[in-house]
Amino acid sequence: MRKFKYIICVIILLIAETGAAQFLSHLNAVRTDAIYTTYAAPPERSDYKTDQGYQFQWFDEESGVEFISNDGPNLGLAFKYGNRLVFKLQELYKEPIVTISYSDLMKYFYYPVRGLRVEVFFTVYSSETVLVQYRMVNEGRVPLSFTLIPYCYFPSTDSILDIDHQFYPKGFTFPIWKKRDQWMVDHNIPLGENMRGLWTVTGCTNMAEWAFIRNTSMDNGHDHGNPYLELLTSMKYQKRTSQYIQGIIRSREFTLYPGDATSFRTEITLEMKHAGNRFIKSMTPKNLDLEKLVKADEQAYSKIPKLNFKDKDQEMLYWSAFSLMRQCMMPAEGECRHNYYVFSREPRWGWGYGGQVFHESLAMMAYAYMDPQGAMNSQRIFMDRQRPDGYINYRTGPYLNETIETNGKPTSSAPWFNYENLEIYKITGDRQFLKEAYSSGKKFYQYYLDNRDVNNNGLYEWGGQAELESVRDARVAVWDKVGPAGNFEGPDVNSMLVMEAKSLAVMAKKLGLTAESKKWQDDAIARSAKINNTLWDPETEFYYNVNKKDQSFTFNSPNDLKIKEIIGFLPLWAGVASKEQAAPLVEKMQDQSEFWRPYGIPSLSAANDYYCPIGYWNGPVWGQWNYLLYRGLRDYGYINVSDQLASHVLDNMIWHLKKDHAFWEFYSADDHQAGWNKSYIWAGIATRFLIDEMNVQ
Repeated sequence: MRKFKYIICVIILLIAETGAAQFLSHLNAVRTDAIYTTYAAPPERSDYKTDQGYQFQWFDEESGVEFISNDGPNLGLAFKYGNRLVFKLQELYKEPIVTISYSDLMKYFYYPVRGLRVEVFFTVYSSETVLVQYRMVNEGRVPLSFTLIPYCYFPSTDSILDIDHQFYPKGFTFPIWKKRDQWMVDHNIPLGENMRGLWTVTGCTNMAEWAFIRNTSMDNGHDHGNPYLELLTSMKYQKRTSQYIQGIIRSREFTLYPGDATSFRTEITLEMKHAGNRFIKSMTPKNLDLEKLVKADEQAYSKIPKLNFKDKDQEMLYWSAFSLMRQCMMPAEGECRHNYYVFSREPRWGWGYGGQVFHESLAMMAYAYMDPQGAMNSQRIFMDRQRPDGYINYRTGPYLNETIETNGKPTSSAPWFNYENLEIYKITGDRQFLKEAYSSGKKFYQYYLDNRDVNNNGLYEWGGQAELESVRDARVAVWDKVGPAGNFEGPDVNSMLVMEAKSLAVMAKKLGLTAESKKWQDDAIARSAKINNTLWDPETEFYYNVNKKDQSFTFNSPNDLKIKEIIGFLPLWAGVASKEQAAPLVEKMQDQSEFWRPYGIPSLSAANDYYCPIGYWNGPVWGQWNYLLYRGLRDYGYINVSDQLASHVLDNMIWHLKKDHAFWEFYSADDHQAGWNKSYIWAGIATRFLIDEMNVQ
């Protein structure tokens, strides 16, 4: 009897865990819910050079309910019902309700007119192909007559559409120019520019002939005789381009009787344009079972820990953040023999598409819960490129090894390498990874010791292109108002090196290397003492940069380095501060006139005249840095303060997910604003606030 009860309990637990993995398969999300709705191909079907993502636009009442991309193409569905053209959000009888949403696909339904239910299955099947399945049902009591109008529009420098009915009676080809920005050109990033696409409509017989619409002016439409010109007036899209906007529609008149249904499918396939007369073909398998794609996603999300959330908003944020991180992962390609990540898939911009950097890799400490192997492999990308002297370059991608040599010194990344590796190991428990990470990590650490202490006093400064190496690459109060970053020994680089040494000590101990573990621990203790003796100001009870020439707080004028920045709190994260130092430091963190702002800890004190809550490194909230402070607060026993900090940071992220359904690079400390780039991978660190708060391992 006891055995039987035990088996029942195991079954119940398995069901519960399966249910957790399927949270995103059982949604009932409306546009005011905190759900991320940008989509890109799953890692196994992604390709760097032709990659194309899409955002579901369902939050602007004056725009169509469409799938849009920063560089096009975009696609949607319109209905002509009587004399009305119905496609904008404000025109719908009932707005979309999302029922399934993963990193690469979604399902939703809506009612363009009363009684007509439209069900949509959207998937970015691969980097080259997007597929949309539509099903329409008359749920009313009377027949519904309407004209169905699937449409596609895109920017182009060409004034004539490339349409060929002979080869594609159910579709058309179109040219599209995806111009690389100057950073991509300068770094020889091999992305497809001269592209062409194929748009097909299948499963809906007796469609009318293709027609095209064109708008060559952002203010006044061209081709005013075309009744469907309004389909090109998506406000979100027109603000982003000065090129031609061109579109193609098909149409068919329907009468659906009560209970009747019809369905059809649209597909866009893109490829780099080649010379000759070869025509593009569909990239999706015939008879593709869309439900299998959902099952594959459920499996991919199955390792994510199930938490007890305080509300629906937190739960939406949590799962959405994992979708963001998974979406940024790319398969092995080019010089990357393992999977790697980019900063964003949609929109895609130059420096964000170059490859990995240590500060973005803080997100791997969260992604490891979802994909342990993927997170470890991402770190192996750095190990593979490491030089014999331990140096790891600034940015590492499939087609980029960015070193940025300055004054004879190559630029590296801020030293979070060993810290990240240890945190990932704590999640995965993979000893082979631990061995590889330790071997690589101690060489990297030694490179910093050998190359970032020009006066050999045991305190370190940023080298190479110092502002880039420091992470804080623009609008930094000390850099801008006092002097360039390489002139100072600061609490940022030195706290990071303390944590690197501590991480190496733990790794060595786990590997049974007792003597080496003690060596690293002694190093951390010695450097912590130097930080406290030199960078701590007992008068103001804060940590500052010092002039590397004389270790004073003066560079140009007396005490001009006493500028309170977020880096002054990093000794809490690194465990450098004594309990006596931590108390006033936390008190200053909670000062509402300086750092305790409504939505997190800003990168600069709000009392400073250089402060701007939506600037760059002079005020905004950076989620990953706030996470480090959160960890420091918890380690020193300030649990209530850390919980409040997490709530402040996550509240603004949730607000934006409700408003524009996007994650952002940073957020305002004072109000509901965000910038500069969206769909940004390191926002995924939001999951660690929640996981750590609930002590999940």
